[in-house]
Amino acid sequence: MQFADRLKNVETSAIRELFKLLGKPGIISFAGGFPDPALFDAEGIAQAAAAVLKDTPGPVLQYGATEGYGPLREQLSGFMANKGVKVAPEGLIVTTGSQQALDLIGKTMISPGDKVIVEAPTFLATIQCFRLYGADLIGAPIDADGVQVDVLERLIEEHKPKLVYLIPTFGNPSGATLSLERRKRILEIAARTRTLIVEDDPYCELYFGKPPPPSMLALSGEVPGSRDWLAHCGSMSKILSPGLRVGWLIAPPALLANATMCKQFSDAHTSNLTQATAAHYLTLNRLDGALAAVRKVYAERARVMAESLQRELGDAIGFNPPQGGMFFWARLNGGRDAAEFAQRAIEQLVAFVPGAPFYAAEPDRSTLRLSFATADLAKIEEGIARLGRAL
Repeated sequence: MQFADRLKNVETSAIRELFKLLGKPGIISFAGGFPDPALFDAEGIAQAAAAVLKDTPGPVLQYGATEGYGPLREQLSGFMANKGVKVAPEGLIVTTGSQQALDLIGKTMISPGDKVIVEAPTFLATIQCFRLYGADLIGAPIDADGVQVDVLERLIEEHKPKLVYLIPTFGNPSGATLSLERRKRILEIAARTRTLIVEDDPYCELYFGKPPPPSMLALSGEVPGSRDWLAHCGSMSKILSPGLRVGWLIAPPALLANATMCKQFSDAHTSNLTQATAAHYLTLNRLDGALAAVRKVYAERARVMAESLQRELGDAIGFNPPQGGMFFWARLNGGRDAAEFAQRAIEQLVAFVPGAPFYAAEPDRSTLRLSFATADLAKIEEGIARLGRAL
């Protein structure tokens, strides 16, 4: 078969390929980016689903509006208002997870050869998605406070990109959080250079201590003109359930209209049943309690992982403990190759993701990502001990 030329720009996800190796009995995996299913509020979701099927079976089982189910758009408007964002229900569209929001941005904004700046490292699926549409990806380095704004500004001036993609809060894979000062500077740069900033924000509610800085969307009111150059992707996947496949996109009107048109071609609309379930769930006042439980569990797992890494690997590894989210981003000292380390780790029945695939260019092959979200404390301690034996 003669496949589309665009497929030459992408390859199978390194994480999906790694999962093929995880069938061995007794393996402990820190590889996935999944929330812990034991922490899902299944009771609340079941209550919400039963209510909408009883009260409005026709509408929730029928085709619906491409823009999204009306009651959910209203609930999401209120949800964002609680995070300092004023957006009318018609100012957002519901997507099939935030991954679809990113795909719609790629479809509507990227032509072959367009320059796109991403963090180095960044979300692997975004690299693949934007490359599928022909983007020439440029990496902007990050540190513990997120993307280095001085370098980002220089890259924007040099390359004049079609857009800049950032995960400002508890990034995947970095775990880093963009500082308040840097968020405001990026908004100023966006307005001055008329550069679209795509803010991907699925992890902001998973903080361990104090809440993170407000989203750039929430801060955009302080920087005149910046909201005209800002798209914001939200998701229920990490805070409620990925199986519901409920995300949303807030963007300038012209971008939102074109994204809606492309979504109509793609899937007509996100499932009305899952949208209605999510909408009703948000009326039950259960989310805050569910999130408090998740934060407590994840914070303890992150603490134990940090202590275990220090104890078992010592000077062989360096990392900044995350303040939220689901990931540790670490670097092997002494120029060790993380991919080779991963193979030895599999032999010790423990898995992680080497860091190289998370770079759009010039990968740091000593880096690796570890997720603490789905392993209990005993498995974290045992898994990190196995990593120590794999060194």
